[in-house]
Amino acid sequence: MPSVLAIAAHPDDIEFLMAGTMVRLRERGWELHYFNLCDGCLGSTTMDEATTRTVRLAEAQAAAKRLGAVHYPPIERDMELLYTIERLRQVAAVVRQANPDIVLTHSPVDYMEDHQNASRLAVSAAFARGMPNFKTLPPLPPIQKPVAVYHAQPHGHKTPLGEWVQAELWVDIATVFGEKEAALMCHASQRQWLDTSQGMDNYIATLRELALTAGRLSGTWQLSEGWRRHVHWGFCDPTYDPLASELASDVLK
Repeated sequence: MPSVLAIAAHPDDIEFLMAGTMVRLRERGWELHYFNLCDGCLGSTTMDEATTRTVRLAEAQAAAKRLGAVHYPPIERDMELLYTIERLRQVAAVVRQANPDIVLTHSPVDYMEDHQNASRLAVSAAFARGMPNFKTLPPLPPIQKPVAVYHAQPHGHKTPLGEWVQAELWVDIATVFGEKEAALMCHASQRQWLDTSQGMDNYIATLRELALTAGRLSGTWQLSEGWRRHVHWGFCDPTYDPLASELASDVLK
C-alpha cells in the first residue's frame, strides 16, 4: 500500500494546508500518516501550558482518527522547534517508520519560524531515509525507495513580505472539503486562540476562504490546495511526480 506522510509544525496546520489532498489519496487506497512536530502548548490565552498541551494532543489525535491517519506524537514545544541534529534524527525515525512515497510539508518560506524549520527538518529527514550511516532516534533501519517531497502553500498564499506564491500543482478538494472541515473542527480549542492571536473570528470560515482563494489561483477549481514539488536530487527520479500521476484528473499543473 502506498503511503503519504504529512509533516507540519502545529496541531491544525495539517488540516489548514494538507488534509484535502490526503483524503483524495486515501480515496485511492493510500495509507495516511500524520505528524505535528510541536505540541501546541502555547496555543491558548485561557489555559495554562500543561493543560493546553494535553488538550491539543487529544484534538490532534481525534483529527488524525477522523482522517483515517496514523498519528505520531510531537517532539518539541511551540516556538522552540530548531534545526538541530537531535530533532533531525527524531523526524528521520518517523520517516523511516512511515515509509512514505510522498512527504507533504510546509512552504520553505512562511510567516513564522516553526513552519520553516518543520519544512527544513522534513526535507532533510526524507533525504536521509536511505543512509545506513545516519542514525535515527530511535534507531531504525534505512529505507530504499524513492520519495517525492511537496511543499504546501504558505499561510494566506503569500510570503512574509506579502508576495503571492503560485503553486505548480493544484488539487481539487471540493468533494472532500467536508472531511477537511470536520478534521479542523476537532481542534475546538483553536477557535478562541486564532480569534485572539490572528484575527480569525471564525477559523472554519478562514479555512474555506483559503481554499476558495487557492481555487481562484488555480484558474479552474472552486476549492483547492496548492503544492510545489521539491527538486528530485537525492529523493527520486526527475520524472517521479506521484501526486500528479495518482490524482490525475483532479490535478492541474
